[in-house]
Amino acid sequence: MEMKREKQHILFRFSNQGFTMIELLVAMVVSLLALAAIYSTFLAQHRSYQVQEEAAGMQQNIRAAMYYMQREIRMAGNDPFNTGNFGFVSGTSTANGNVIQFTSDISGGLSGEPNGIYEAGNENIQYNLADPDGDGVNDLFRNGQIVAQNIDAIDFVYLNAAGTPLNSGGGGVSLPLYNQIQSIEITVVARTDDPLLYGTPNNNTYVNQQGETIYVPPAPGDNWSRRRLTTLIHCRNLGL
Repeated sequence: MEMKREKQHILFRFSNQGFTMIELLVAMVVSLLALAAIYSTFLAQHRSYQVQEEAAGMQQNIRAAMYYMQREIRMAGNDPFNTGNFGFVSGTSTANGNVIQFTSDISGGLSGEPNGIYEAGNENIQYNLADPDGDGVNDLFRNGQIVAQNIDAIDFVYLNAAGTPLNSGGGGVSLPLYNQIQSIEITVVARTDDPLLYGTPNNNTYVNQQGETIYVPPAPGDNWSRRRLTTLIHCRNLGL
């Protein structure tokens, strides 16, 4: 009887000893490995989210810029009364590689309908890049109003009826050739609002559809992600 009680006492003592040091260390190592895996997954997801958010903002930005320019440039030279005062006209227009300015009879009078009378305030349209706040980042402006932010480069190539460029290398179209402009090729290079901290230096050279260089990131490159968007606009009212 005494032997049985002694065995029970020994079993009870063993069952209340707890974990050994080795068991605790093993448990801690396993827990740390699990936490490291969870944190690594979270960090990767967070980085991916940041990149996607910046890229989405950049895509929306560059598409907005192109939308506004396409809509208005397509109507360049709208002149329903055949006055000859609208389009790329000497004195009121600029056909340059990085600035475009044209006239279009789009409003006038009380009705707001075209009336054949040139109104400088409403019917002279200009798109250009500028950095008025001096922060080193260009924005796209329409008649002095911001259309899109964080635009590194914009390029206009003016084409005649045969599709031959009338300007090259970012230069302008000479005045005698203004009446030959029928199509305009636009290339825009936009960048993310902030640099991608986990990205790689961007050393890409950006060119237009003619193969001409329009933007090179500052050497030796930076971590801003960029997108290039290009389109060809056939102006409905030029060359008629």
